[in-house]
Amino acid sequence: MRNPGWRGLIGVALALAATALPVAAQTYKAEYTLSIVPDAGTPWGKGTQLWADMVRERTHGRINIKLHPGAALVGGDQTREFSALRQGVIDMAVGSTINWSSAIPEFNVFSLPFLLKGYRSLDALTHGDVGRELFRRVEEQGVVPLAWGENGFRQLTNSRRPIRSPDDMRGLRFRVVGSLLFNDIFTALGAYPTQMTWNDAIRALRSRKIDGQENPMTIYNNVRLDTVGQRYVTVWDYVADPIVFVVNRQVWDSWSAQDRDIVRDAAVEAARFEVTLAREDLLSSGRAMWEDLDSRGVKVVRLTPDQRQRFIDATRPVYQKWKVLVGRDLVEKAEAAVKGDDVVSNKTRPAVSALK
Repeated sequence: MRNPGWRGLIGVALALAATALPVAAQTYKAEYTLSIVPDAGTPWGKGTQLWADMVRERTHGRINIKLHPGAALVGGDQTREFSALRQGVIDMAVGSTINWSSAIPEFNVFSLPFLLKGYRSLDALTHGDVGRELFRRVEEQGVVPLAWGENGFRQLTNSRRPIRSPDDMRGLRFRVVGSLLFNDIFTALGAYPTQMTWNDAIRALRSRKIDGQENPMTIYNNVRLDTVGQRYVTVWDYVADPIVFVVNRQVWDSWSAQDRDIVRDAAVEAARFEVTLAREDLLSSGRAMWEDLDSRGVKVVRLTPDQRQRFIDATRPVYQKWKVLVGRDLVEKAEAAVKGDDVVSNKTRPAVSALK
């Protein structure tokens, strides 16, 4: 009786091993989806594509990634991107902190009006305690954050007139992203904010149903917003829009430790490349981008310190309201980081080399 019993156990073990083999072989998908909101020609898109390409090459095709621009996987509605990522509808993404702020309210810290004073203060947040705390919040949502990228500081454009003060904004209709904070900011400045997807915004700008919008200059130039009437630009740097390289947790856990390291390292490299691209024209010693705008008939207003202060004063109640909503402790950490940056702000700083 003993020998048949042992043979039976061995048979069961072999059967289990045989059924386990296909499962292990199917752990990796044939193709992974990677979502972004803008098109592939933006710094955001180029950095994301570099990430996908490096991962594919370094894993020898084990992780094959297809880029889906235009928030195509969520029907163009960028505000649904993070929830789709959490649910596994999307495998990977490089997403905007603004677009994802409905799921992670703490991301609104970057959108507090006029908190930031330049790229160094932005770096102080993303690469300091604030950035680490925000990454923990992302992880709590079932998503693995890997690196900080950048969409840039958002500037104001419109088709009606130069804007140098809040009075110039009164009565104008501006497309804003899907965040109540932006509604509050533009309402405080006397404008009429309208939330809509980017695709809808382009159509509304072209038909003059709205007067203006706000976005980084990289987006303005890539889409050529001057061709849809946006000929007045105000450089006010009122908020910034960091982006985050992320992977769905279940997808991440399905990869080997070695491949996870490859994906993370590639994300960090691609993010550095993307940030450099995003800042290149704005921080370069030459003025090629601004001269090109001038040649296209675009009128650029650069606020003086006194003019900018008027916008700060007008939006201060919004700042105080949202400081509580975002989280006082987190915002005070951000304020301290920005203030600490003031200490070194008078020193000579390389524009992009600090990112390398």
